[in-house]
Amino acid sequence: MAVLTSTPDSESRRVIDIETAKESIQKRLVRYARGGDEHYHYASAFIKSMRGSDPDAALYWMCAMIEGGEDPEFIFRRMLIFASEDVGMADTSALNTVNSAHDAFHKCGMPEGLYFLSHACICLSIAPKSNSTGAVFEVMDEIRQRGTGTIPAHLRDKTASRLEATYLKRHNSSEDYKYPHGFPGHWVDQQYLPDSLNEAGWYKPGTEGAEAKYAERLRKIREGK
Repeated sequence: MAVLTSTPDSESRRVIDIETAKESIQKRLVRYARGGDEHYHYASAFIKSMRGSDPDAALYWMCAMIEGGEDPEFIFRRMLIFASEDVGMADTSALNTVNSAHDAFHKCGMPEGLYFLSHACICLSIAPKSNSTGAVFEVMDEIRQRGTGTIPAHLRDKTASRLEATYLKRHNSSEDYKYPHGFPGHWVDQQYLPDSLNEAGWYKPGTEGAEAKYAERLRKIREGK
């Protein structure tokens, strides 16, 4: 009990004397084992509380893990994943916030490091949510199941295509590429996917936070076609 409830010193040691032992038996045991099922249950409660936008619950389960001896690195890894998986495009600054908090934690250590854990946890909890970055798994599925389609000719490397065209005495299709920055709004109607997938729509933008603005731009682009 004393080991679980004592704070490490500057050399990461927990020194247990008779007074610490006496005090520890008066504390409630945190029901947590880093290597057992409770580890996964607590981590799940932590993640689901942030996903549910409940900062109090997220802080509670995070502190329970820390008090139970969880490595803060594990908590930061979960928050880094969450920043892209569950907040994602709704607040693109969330990932930077968690990364910066993680960096600050390394520079300052504990107990002040609790501020950085709290900062990241609260930020993720109250941030607008979007899981649209999960589109990457649908695309990976497509490629694994059906292979990679043919690159449209105008997207191929211009130099390599020029050499091939010169050798075969034919038109260099790479010259047909339209440079978006040379058109109004820095966009031009042009095909980028293989012919068989030209109507694919894996990315489905959310409607929360910053992503709503990006979604509106994408809608206008698609309507422009």
